[in-house]
Amino acid sequence: MEGGSDQQSNPCAICLSGMGAGGGHAIFTAECSHTFHFQCISANVAHGNLACPLCNTQWRQLPFVQPAQPPASTLPQRRPMHRVQPPVQFQPPQPEVFDDDDETVEPPPPSEEPETTTPGGRGTLVVRTHTEYPAIARGASHESFAALVHVMAPGMITTEEGDDGAQRAPLDLVTVLDVSGSMAFEKLALLKQAMGFVVDNLGPGDRLSVVSFSSTARRVTRLLRMSDAGKGLAKSAVEALVARGGTNIADGLRVAAKVLGERRHRNAVASVILLSDGQDNHTMAATRPLAGAASAAPNYEALVPASFTTTDGEWAAPVHTFGFGSDHDAAAMHVVAEATGGTFSFIENEAVVQDAFAQCIGGLLTVVVQDARVAVECVDPGVRVVSVRSGRYESRVEDDGRAASVRVGELYADEERRFLLFLAVPPVVAEALDGETAATTLIRVSCSYRDAAGCEVTVTSDDAVVTRPEHVAAADLERSVEVARERVRVEATDDIAAARAAAERGAYEAAVEILERRQRAVAESEAALGQGGDGGAAAATSLQALGRELQEMRARVASEEEYARSGRAMMLSGFNMHSRQRANSRQVNWASNGAAWEERSYSTPAMRAMMLRSRVAREEASAEQQQTPPGAGEAAAGSSGP
Repeated sequence: MEGGSDQQSNPCAICLSGMGAGGGHAIFTAECSHTFHFQCISANVAHGNLACPLCNTQWRQLPFVQPAQPPASTLPQRRPMHRVQPPVQFQPPQPEVFDDDDETVEPPPPSEEPETTTPGGRGTLVVRTHTEYPAIARGASHESFAALVHVMAPGMITTEEGDDGAQRAPLDLVTVLDVSGSMAFEKLALLKQAMGFVVDNLGPGDRLSVVSFSSTARRVTRLLRMSDAGKGLAKSAVEALVARGGTNIADGLRVAAKVLGERRHRNAVASVILLSDGQDNHTMAATRPLAGAASAAPNYEALVPASFTTTDGEWAAPVHTFGFGSDHDAAAMHVVAEATGGTFSFIENEAVVQDAFAQCIGGLLTVVVQDARVAVECVDPGVRVVSVRSGRYESRVEDDGRAASVRVGELYADEERRFLLFLAVPPVVAEALDGETAATTLIRVSCSYRDAAGCEVTVTSDDAVVTRPEHVAAADLERSVEVARERVRVEATDDIAAARAAAERGAYEAAVEILERRQRAVAESEAALGQGGDGGAAAATSLQALGRELQEMRARVASEEEYARSGRAMMLSGFNMHSRQRANSRQVNWASNGAAWEERSYSTPAMRAMMLRSRVAREEASAEQQQTPPGAGEAAAGSSGP
């Protein structure tokens, strides 16, 4: 079809120049809704390329390719040229099998040694233990003596020749984007800008597939390797998105699962980003109870394909969900994230969606540890593990209490995990005394994992030991700041969940009281006051930030209106962040409000750097838009409408 449509603002997916570039270009709109310069696609068809270069759909309706013409004086009488018109509202059939993904970059060969045991050096994960107190009186016993297991991933390699960090694993990323009618105009423009930033920051070893959904879902691009050509194709596909129809989150996730499940090649890391600004009005509508039936909570698990859920404690690919604006279904986004091991982010300020994506990929692009598992072994014959506080990470205590384990999974560069153990410690029997230096070796902790090169690595900590004097001196009664901070954090996470439960049943005053009491306890804790030597300043900073967060939550659960508008999303996002010990958009929201986002919990240096890069890019884009002549942006805005 000829030029003159509002799609001229989109770039051609073949030559990557604007549809209106140079003037007078005819435009061909394929049955898969992608647009190209007529001369570009005609050349492709003439060479036998009969599939869309973006989504690989086999075309059934092809552009008419006119052969070279002789001089006008020798032309016979011609029939009118046949023009191919794409069907109105036609959705092209998707390939039956999504096995057309680009090849991956060949990874470096793994080490010949299948397993390495090391105390933790450069480029290696580090495991440390802390005991609540350095000493326990010989004759005393404890039924819940606290010990902390602290795991920290290595940092990234900082120079080409350097060996002071770890290599990262390449990423297969599927973005599942809501393009329902409510995403029209500014929302879709912000989403396109954010996706452009994501594409720009993926490396040549990474691959990206774009899935869009409204009333139904479709794969917009196959899994493309992010070479220069792949980035151009991905950007062109995103720019061509239009907003219309309803919201079918389940179908979007189904297509994403199909992309990952049927790929021929596999990068070491796979992940999904899901963004939606509304409520699923297809799958969830079908699962709601009939009128007059007993009320029941919505079955949000129906949104999640079975291939994304846990199998033997492992997730196929975490789905990181983003609730966009105040009208999204926070409960649905939270359940999808929880069921797949992902994070849930509440993007209250729609203008910072790019920053939220940036922080997420800042982590995904620095995965240095996979399938990490912490193993705890009791050393002293009388010591037992009573319980493990591991948040949303699966933990297990053996029946005899002599061992415990935690499944950690993936870790980003410089990312940390802290797990509280409560131990039963017996008194020292007389036969075990060794002069004045009696001690009890409590536990030995190891962590096994797979690094970016595919090598199996096991790291072991120093033994956790407490001295056993006859009488405990005052200096030995000083509590470890690391253990104290983790106690406060775990108790605050419990109270966030309790306050949310109260708000869900309409007890808003009770929810406020729970959060107020916990905020006061956090502020008055020794760790928040900076008392103690081991990490006192860092503990105080993180707990002061936690106190401010609890204060903000209090305001959001004060009434039914506040809770429905933003409180539910904020509580679920906060609970997800603390129970997984991984940064989400709570960090971004604070940054957009001018707060000291560097002090927020769980973010890594790479996450902060990527978010800073996003903020600079947004400021530069805003400055360019202010210099654009009036009316120049209207045509571009037209392509984003329903």
